[in-house]
Parts: sequence; structure tokens; C-alpha cells
Amino acid sequence: MVKPKGTLENNIRRLRFDHDEMSQKALAEAVGVSRQTIVAIEAAKYSPSLELAFLIANVFETPLEDVFNYTPPDK
Repeated sequence: MVKPKGTLENNIRRLRFDHDEMSQKALAEAVGVSRQTIVAIEAAKYSPSLELAFLIANVFETPLEDVFNYTPPDK
């Protein structure tokens, strides 16, 4: 039986804009990934590791919950 997946949304684009219109490349460099990884995370095509999620939150000096929002399946 396949378990249904929840959804992971993020506010990275807004946070980048609020931080002097930080580029995807600058964020990627700050957390040690490629720009393509940031693009995929922003588009909800890729779920970051827990460590990467915390690194992104640290760049924006905000709690993890202000960057990512997880909705369990069937809600």
C-alpha cells in the first residue's frame, strides 16, 4: 500500500525579496548548494533535507516554521 504524501510549501521567494532581493544564486552559495537546487525547492519540486532546511532558515534569521509549511495528507 502506498502512503499518500503531504505537501511542503515554502516562503523562500518572499524571504529572498525581503532580504534586499537576494538572488537564488546568493542563497545557494550561502547554504552550499547549486542555484538549481534552490529553484527546485522554491517550486516545490524538491524537498530539502532537514539540515538544508535549517541552513536556509538561518540565512534568513527566522524560525524554520516561517520558511516551510508542511500539511499532512488528508487535511
